[in-house]
Amino acid sequence: MVVTRRSAEGTAAVTATEVLFRRHYGEMVGLAGLLVGDRGTAEEVVQDAFARFHLSRHRITDPDREVSYLRSIVCNMARSRLRRLAVERRLRPVPRAEVEPAADVVLASHRREAVAGALAALPRRQRECVVLRYWLDLPEREIAETLGIAPGSVKSHLHRGLGALGDRLEDLR
Repeated sequence: MVVTRRSAEGTAAVTATEVLFRRHYGEMVGLAGLLVGDRGTAEEVVQDAFARFHLSRHRITDPDREVSYLRSIVCNMARSRLRRLAVERRLRPVPRAEVEPAADVVLASHRREAVAGALAALPRRQRECVVLRYWLDLPEREIAETLGIAPGSVKSHLHRGLGALGDRLEDLR
């Protein structure tokens, strides 16, 4: 009987994680993508985050906090991946483009790179707050909960981050 109960609980947890995965995978990949700057890496981060979430799901006592907990895992894993990528990028040679792209592609690419570069240049907390606010459209309270900081700190980070982005992206206006 004990084996059956554990089996049923395990099946319920797997099903609940699958539902959460279907509902929030795209959102989490977008969040991780903005934090790490690469879709493939973001997908890896999110897959690892869902695995870690599933293994630690038993710690969550309030089901309404599951998505917030998952966001926290994604942010933490993105930070960890960024630290590793920073070392790799320093050691990797820069490839040269063989083919010249069209002018409109170059302009769009330039704008994306400028925004991504400006976002990457922000201090970590400012970048996280800006991404959570404007990519996921989270209210300040949820951002504070996700990052484990005070709501007033979120406001400060958002204000400073948006000011810095505005300064860095002035030429795109």
